[in-house]
Amino acid sequence: MLNESWATLWEALAAKQPDHVAVVIGDTHIRWRELDDRASRIASLLTEFGVGHDAKVGQLLFNCPEYLETAYASFKVRASTVNVNYRYKAPEIVHVLSDSGATALVYHGAFSEVVEQARASLPNITLFLQVNGGDNLPLLPGAVDYDAAMASHQPMAPIQRSGADSLLLYTGGTTGLPKGVVWSHSGLFGALAFTGYASLGLSLPETIDDVSRIASELNSSGKSPVNMTAPPLMHGTAMFLAFSTFVLGGTVVLLGGRKFSAAELLRLVERERVNQLSIVGDAFARPIVEELERVEAEGKAYDLSSLGRIVSTGATLSAEMKRALMKRATNAAILDMVGASEGGPFAVAMTMPGQDPVATAAFMVTPNTSLFDDQTWEKIEFGSGRSGVLAASGSMPDGYFGDPEKSAKTFRVIDGVRYTIPGDFAEIDADGTVHLRGRGSVCINTGGEKVYPEEVEVAARSHPSIEDCVAVGLPDTRFGEIVALVASRTSDISEADLIEYVKNQIATYKAPRRIIFVDVVYRSPSGKADYRWAKEVAQQ
Repeated sequence: MLNESWATLWEALAAKQPDHVAVVIGDTHIRWRELDDRASRIASLLTEFGVGHDAKVGQLLFNCPEYLETAYASFKVRASTVNVNYRYKAPEIVHVLSDSGATALVYHGAFSEVVEQARASLPNITLFLQVNGGDNLPLLPGAVDYDAAMASHQPMAPIQRSGADSLLLYTGGTTGLPKGVVWSHSGLFGALAFTGYASLGLSLPETIDDVSRIASELNSSGKSPVNMTAPPLMHGTAMFLAFSTFVLGGTVVLLGGRKFSAAELLRLVERERVNQLSIVGDAFARPIVEELERVEAEGKAYDLSSLGRIVSTGATLSAEMKRALMKRATNAAILDMVGASEGGPFAVAMTMPGQDPVATAAFMVTPNTSLFDDQTWEKIEFGSGRSGVLAASGSMPDGYFGDPEKSAKTFRVIDGVRYTIPGDFAEIDADGTVHLRGRGSVCINTGGEKVYPEEVEVAARSHPSIEDCVAVGLPDTRFGEIVALVASRTSDISEADLIEYVKNQIATYKAPRRIIFVDVVYRSPSGKADYRWAKEVAQQ
């Protein structure tokens, strides 16, 4: 497998196709030569502040050109990026930056106040690099202005790098404190090969020249990917899909607004002739479909004829939403994947144009998928009727940053094979059909029976009155825990009626005993369910 730094691969692409558009953010278009030049100038600044091999650079940014420029610059100097959720408060920011050992932080001026609150607890950070982004806010004392640094530094010349250079991805922390997942550049390249090369029917490149050649062939044949990534870049799904698009020499299209707008997304798909749309389940699909329906009611329509593929990972994409999207994007196949920050894909569901989607949350195994008993670690045969934890072999992270004990539990060597096992439970039929049961860390134990939230959520969301929902366990003196559902509605339905509906979909003991209706079900900017928030709401 190719063993190179992402920066070295991108430099080769910038030299091969300097005038090809690399990034579109809103109305801003950035060509490969510009992206490389600007990243090289920031790399000079990082070097000046002693940021080099294995250093950590925090990124507290909305979607913007500077996000990708500083990622590229960090890789150029062999440093690692550290994604920081821009919804975090000062203590959470301190946790991520302290835990990672970051010595530099790139942040939007809009976050100056929370950065000021946090930096007294961040003595190891020597470079605070402020991006104005049109906010025109005062520079924090001692901070460096991004635009001024860009103008005052010459591009750094390329250096020798390694595929063993690392990237540190912090998980969302919806059930606990965020933890860093360490990916080597070569390991991440292998993991992204499925969405980048294999799913397009391309052979994997073995050299840098192969990477450039494939990108040029795609470009000259008009098949260069134009990938619209809907989640914010601070979420691993968006950043990784951007990387896989870059390495194919394609164009990454990003929302320019600071809040998700389905109308902006669809305008960009139409204007930029996007051929791949990347989303996170129904959290993104539902507002997109609602916007499509809104303009149709006015006798108009968005032109989605360029879309050849819609990719979803990280949350459930229901069959209902798949049908609604494919009804409008008639040329698009939908690739629904079960993945995690720790690796994958563990399972996939491909729906081709004209096909009817399979049942919600039903997937097929990949060649690397296995199922294990989480107590004995024996392999569970497909078709046995038993649930177990999903596992995948192949390319995966090195482990959790600074936590060998947790790494050993998630990245297990079984019978001489290393697997990544984040804790998602499933049952797999003899034909390879995967039925998800949910993450074990949020599994509900009611009267000795295990109930996996995703199964309850899928059943409840199939009701036309339910917009979104999250299932959690609540303490109960008799059963230990009972199932509770935090849900938002599109039309009126009573607690009793929804409970009865769910009982008709799944086993009675799995149905919620309590339903708490809210105006909006909170999800992270990436679209993932926040079980910690849902449990707090249910307990209150």
